[in-house]
Amino acid sequence: MNILLFGPPGAGKGTQSALLVEKNGFAHISTGDILRAAIKNKTPLGLEAKVIIDKGELVSDEIVIGLVDEAISGLNNKPFILDGFPRTVVQAEGLDQLLSKMDKKIDKSIFLDVDTDFLVKRLSGRRVCRGCGASFHVEANPTNAEGVCDKCGGETYQRADDEPTSISKRLDVYEKSTSPLKDYYQAKGSLVKVSGIGSMDEVYDRINGVLKA
Repeated sequence: MNILLFGPPGAGKGTQSALLVEKNGFAHISTGDILRAAIKNKTPLGLEAKVIIDKGELVSDEIVIGLVDEAISGLNNKPFILDGFPRTVVQAEGLDQLLSKMDKKIDKSIFLDVDTDFLVKRLSGRRVCRGCGASFHVEANPTNAEGVCDKCGGETYQRADDEPTSISKRLDVYEKSTSPLKDYYQAKGSLVKVSGIGSMDEVYDRINGVLKA
């Protein structure tokens, strides 16, 4: 079973993806991760993307879909979970075309549903490691030592877009571009809404219940 996990910023997609990989054996495909890896490894798509990023521009849908193509092709039919892609209906259509050529599909499109007030509180408390990118939260998942990553010992910090004044703008952008994905996958019959409020294990249990249904 191949699944898409999506929702607004701070809904817990990364956390739940990690649990699904650990407990269910999915391969995790995060466009952010594969883009950084492609740039680091200086692959053809990575070099192309770096030129665009260095100009301060957004990487095109064509490049992102190409990276996803490479990632899925290298899985040897292992079930996967997509995290952070697609972000728009145009990308979703491109993904469907890509998967169709591989005789694959998205079996479940799981939307993590979290209200705005909760998201603001959750996002403003998030801290990210400068070294390995691990994510923590000052209340829900604090580091053992303040400002120090538990995984690699790097410095943790609050991203500029996690400051309260920036969060509302991020949610507005999300609503305009990514939220229509709900309608897209609803029409395809694969959409399932799951509440993203609760402990990590509670949310995981809800998602796992959907997968077993």
